Amino acid sequence: MMDLLLLCAFCLLGILIGMISGLVPGIHVNNIALLLLSFSGVIITAFSFLVVLGISDSFILVLICAFMVAITFSQIFFSFIPTTFLGAPQEDTALSVLPAHALLLQGRGYEAVTLSAIGTFSAIFLCFILLYPLKFIIGEPLNFYATLQEIMVWVLLAIVVLMICTEKGKITQFGGTGKTPYFIGIAFATFIFLISGAFGLVVFRFSLESPLGLPASVLFPALAGLFGMPSLLTSLLEKSVIPPQIVEPPVFKSGEKKSFFLSVLVGSIAGVFVPIIPGISSSTGTVVAMTVRGHTDQRQTLVTLSAVNTSAAFSVLIMLFLIQRTRSGVTIAINELIPVENWTSILMPANLLYLLIALLFTCMVSYFLCLKVARVAARSFAAIPYTRLVVCTILAISVLVFLFTGFFGLIILAVASCIGLLPVLWGVRRSHCMGVLLIPVILYFL
Repeated sequence: MMDLLLLCAFCLLGILIGMISGLVPGIHVNNIALLLLSFSGVIITAFSFLVVLGISDSFILVLICAFMVAITFSQIFFSFIPTTFLGAPQEDTALSVLPAHALLLQGRGYEAVTLSAIGTFSAIFLCFILLYPLKFIIGEPLNFYATLQEIMVWVLLAIVVLMICTEKGKITQFGGTGKTPYFIGIAFATFIFLISGAFGLVVFRFSLESPLGLPASVLFPALAGLFGMPSLLTSLLEKSVIPPQIVEPPVFKSGEKKSFFLSVLVGSIAGVFVPIIPGISSSTGTVVAMTVRGHTDQRQTLVTLSAVNTSAAFSVLIMLFLIQRTRSGVTIAINELIPVENWTSILMPANLLYLLIALLFTCMVSYFLCLKVARVAARSFAAIPYTRLVVCTILAISVLVFLFTGFFGLIILAVASCIGLLPVLWGVRRSHCMGVLLIPVILYFL
């Protein structure tokens, strides 16, 4: 009983840290996890008094891992708030900016966050249902992981072809509309994909340094420029007027329930493949899910996106025990702190069971807490002049980029913003900008 109480206590602390890291763009859970790994010895010493209660040092390490899992999944919930209201994406929410921003312009920003939270929460339960089928397919007896490694480059090329050939664009150009001929849409999509890929090949060679000694990642300025800044700049040029936000939960019509389930299912299945394919991020998994999902409205798009992110994070944890591969800073830290037994039998390893309990508890608490924070954000948002807020947000993202990645990070942000404006002007899907990740990965496997 004491074990579970301590597990919940560490999860609550992790939820708090995850909320902060989710609301502040640029702070990633992987950096926090690696920092905790460095101070694990100090943490064990600080909690050595628990030995009196029968808690061993090894279980204290499990509690630290549960704490990191709580941060991971709490951050998923709360990161959609700045994505919606500020247009400032984390790596995993980059593709969410456009549909969330569109709902914000309709006074439905709270609904956008709620839909993301519902999609995340639903994906967690679906992932638990798929847990054992996933174990048997990826591991023994089917060993799909080993088969996939042999055809990896063809899988990636198929993803690219699927993305580009399903493009159906409309020329928007700040208010105008007009159907783009199919071959022109394909040409625009191909160009954006290639130029984004070339951009990725260049910037991933850079080694950025923070002037404050903070963890520096090229992905932060690159994705903020490709996906965040264009929405903000477009709103500024169009002089968008944000109506008062409706603080009411979304209403699903009877016909939408099937579509909602399909969005969660497609997103969850796509997210499962993220840790299986090396170099693929949840953003890339989102591209595949949205392509398979086909045409949807903004509400279903957000549900799909959040399901991908959640399923990817869940799968990363499971794959650590199934294929013994670390696909994130969190799993690297977990692998270093506690014994990671290969899950080969019907019964799962005890440490995995503890982490899954922590995951489920975190998601239940984070769901309701996220809705409360989003409600406060939506009510406060209406009182702020939007043009001033957009300018302040652009400046804030620029300052954060400088603090985390220095002067060269600002150059990356500026170039990425210019590339990110092309899909807006040409009316093609912004997901083609994910060439920034896909092309370097494909070349790696060739």
